[in-house]
Amino acid sequence: MNLYLDYLEEIEERKTVGLHPKPIDSGELTAEIIAQIKDPSNEHRKESLNFLIYNTLPGTTSAAGEKARFLEEIILGKSAVEEISTPFAFELLSHMKGGASINTLLNLALGEDAYIATQAAAVLKTQVFLYDADAARLEKAYKAGNPIAKDILESYAAAEFFTKLPDVPEEVQVVTYIAAEGDISTDLLSPGNQAHSRSDRELHGKCMINAEAQAKINALQKLHPDKSVMLIAEKGTMGVGSSRMSGVNNVALWTGKQASPYVPFVNLFPIVAGTNGISPIFLTTVSVTGGIGLDLKNWVKKTDAEGKTVLNEAGDPVLEQVYSVETGTLLTINTKEKKLYGNGKVLADVSSAFTPQKLEFIKAAGSYAIVFGKKLQTFAAETLGIETPAVFAPAKEISHPGQGLTAVEKIFNRNAVGSTPGLTLHAGSDVRVEVNIVGSQDTTGLMTSQELEAMAATVISPTVDAAYQSGCHTASVWDKKAQANIPKLMSFMQGFGLITARDPKDGYHAMTDVIHKVLNDLTVDDWDITIGGDSHTRMSKGIAFGADSGTVALALATGEATMPIPESVKVTFKGTLKPYMDFRDVVHATQSQMLKKFGDNVFQGRVIEVHIGTLPADQAFTFTDWTAEMKAKASICISQPETLIESLETAKSRIQIMIDKGMDNETHVLQGLIDKANNRIIGIRSGEKPPLAPDATAKYRAEMVVDLDIIDEPMIADPDVNNVDVSKRYTHDVIRELSYYEGSKSVDLGFVGSCMVHKGDLKIVAKMLRNLELSQGKVEFQAPLVVAAPTYNIIDELKAEGDWDILQKYSGFEFDDNAPKGTARTEYQNMMYLERPGCNLCMGNQEKAAKGDTVMATSTRLFQGRVVEDSDRKKGESLLSSAPVVVLSAILGRTPSLKEYKTAVEGIDLTTFAPPVKEMVAAF
Repeated sequence: MNLYLDYLEEIEERKTVGLHPKPIDSGELTAEIIAQIKDPSNEHRKESLNFLIYNTLPGTTSAAGEKARFLEEIILGKSAVEEISTPFAFELLSHMKGGASINTLLNLALGEDAYIATQAAAVLKTQVFLYDADAARLEKAYKAGNPIAKDILESYAAAEFFTKLPDVPEEVQVVTYIAAEGDISTDLLSPGNQAHSRSDRELHGKCMINAEAQAKINALQKLHPDKSVMLIAEKGTMGVGSSRMSGVNNVALWTGKQASPYVPFVNLFPIVAGTNGISPIFLTTVSVTGGIGLDLKNWVKKTDAEGKTVLNEAGDPVLEQVYSVETGTLLTINTKEKKLYGNGKVLADVSSAFTPQKLEFIKAAGSYAIVFGKKLQTFAAETLGIETPAVFAPAKEISHPGQGLTAVEKIFNRNAVGSTPGLTLHAGSDVRVEVNIVGSQDTTGLMTSQELEAMAATVISPTVDAAYQSGCHTASVWDKKAQANIPKLMSFMQGFGLITARDPKDGYHAMTDVIHKVLNDLTVDDWDITIGGDSHTRMSKGIAFGADSGTVALALATGEATMPIPESVKVTFKGTLKPYMDFRDVVHATQSQMLKKFGDNVFQGRVIEVHIGTLPADQAFTFTDWTAEMKAKASICISQPETLIESLETAKSRIQIMIDKGMDNETHVLQGLIDKANNRIIGIRSGEKPPLAPDATAKYRAEMVVDLDIIDEPMIADPDVNNVDVSKRYTHDVIRELSYYEGSKSVDLGFVGSCMVHKGDLKIVAKMLRNLELSQGKVEFQAPLVVAAPTYNIIDELKAEGDWDILQKYSGFEFDDNAPKGTARTEYQNMMYLERPGCNLCMGNQEKAAKGDTVMATSTRLFQGRVVEDSDRKKGESLLSSAPVVVLSAILGRTPSLKEYKTAVEGIDLTTFAPPVKEMVAAF
């Protein structure tokens, strides 16, 4: 009974901070609870009963296993519990949604007691989370002539688990709450610095927005108990930056509906909206929970009599309000008419939120049930030898005869599952695709493991080539939170079949490499599809989609993902880059020139097909990585043959290092990738399978040519924290030239790190130090410079090539893996810090700059509070630029002048990038 008493002690501790008992996932604790329930005289019996019924996690948790077996005993009469009747035991099993509960239900349904079997079958007909072993039991029983098995299979074939659910309500009454003005980052809904608590849903829910906002939401609910609170991004997009299942979970926790009375803190049906809609990845996450995401279009650009956009003094479009959604506004969403009503008037067409597929997600209380349901229906029909009945909305299939394919259309057609045979699909088609590579990162990994348990998955899909669990987001500080969470995560994921950054048995050195760099190496085919639990899952080989932890779990369990084929925007280059420019400047210039050409962000929600040609994958990743900040759905690099081969050879060597470390598993996943890379290289060299390229007749949503000739000086993404228009702050769209700052903007800290940097950037830092040392003697830092290589490989290579020595010479701190930091740094001195490989300041969950600092960083994040928080004296700001600008800013303690910059980089080859000589399209 020690575990139970420990649990009671934990409950008392949680009470002091206003929390309920933590949901139980431990089988050992559940076993103690069951023993106390069986003992009529036990003093803890009543509360133990409540814990078992209302506070035990379902799925494949060990707690669920104990609970399911106990309920089976009750149903079979082997145990008697007055408070749990047989019907109630079946009801509890029906809410456990897979895993041990399915095994129990199959035991009962296929057992000898006909009355019990009928009741068990009735419950089984409502379940969808069945796996191969479960299906095999049903098939075997059916073929042996079991009538109950036949009855269950006929129900599955008819998809009664879906058809018998209540229809989506025709009208949904909402009351509005403006969560913020401008783009809303998922950091607002689930702050990065609270990542450690994401798997504790109630605790993590306390961090959504702030306590004042939570109180206002509660007040709206009390005032309008029959309505749902709709969170809104006024004059902006909801959910930019990251996928964050935890953000959607928090919104659902505060504004949604409880999924089951027997599963605590799991809510569904959140309703979110934005003037400019919902970011693509976040919208996918909303669908996981059966929610609604609306594009309000309640502000539009003002036009003059000639139809031209009216601009203000700053050159920005003037917005006019079409209708108000201020906090407390009562609105009606009509799901049948697909209209938004206010005061009886139609305010907006919201049909994009209610496609046939999205309506199915809402009806089924989430997309998982539909994915598994379709698979179950197909299995049942095939087993019965009948054609699968048409129950679900048919996938939209768009085909334009004679029209060529973009790169993404080619990849989706090659990886499609269940599409009409022989039909070529174009953008807009709904497609199930096989996933080749899956990545789980460490601050969402525990949530992914929970999702896997909830959907009763126990092993990775055999169709996935490789999957990786990173340790990069918690690399900076090995504190008590990390020590409690990360070993548990690595143990689960390694057991599930993933390659893990840490070995639970400490058989190899921990690898805290940034996940995106690892996935970029594991992607060894330019036709591959990657799904990763981070918005920066954007490989420069193949196509990669950042996703929420649930979609990652689904990809791991099923080897598939479902989504429309996105539209593409083609980006090519012309001109010659000046010798003092860095490739990061090309990346920023692409965004700047795009906004100037189109006015609106034409990249948003689309694939950027960038014809980068000559740049190896390591360096090209700087472009694809930034496409998350461009609000693109994904990016594809079109490479020349020799460049792609060079990238694959690099990937092979790095995978081999992982193998040499002892990271491969019993199925030799990593060796399989090397073999696959070798085959791909053979195909390229022989011409049998040239690099992925679009057809000459492909159609794009838009095309643009980036003019390298007009890039005259370094470009900086500025959060513009003091813009009078709040909606213009922290958008990543304010791109300024270095001379804008006139060499006088103070810089409090520099950061060279994150997934945006590669080996070349670290070599640039070393070369700049040598340059400055030659010109002015010893280099003195007027501001701290934090340097975090993204991978251990890079450090090893820098050491071998002699560049690490100069970095060590000027560092006042160098990481030590034998004694990692136990607490986050809060103060910095004016020196260089050589930090452990990983995300470091970019994540904002462990290390941060001092409050109110102005940071110059190579990072990807300039969101409020991410890299640096505000102080009472001033707003914190994170300006994003190239490595040489960051280094020089830290040395000077201010932004450099253009002259100072040119002097510092003289003689350094900053990038090898040059536009491809000829157009890259498929030869046939």
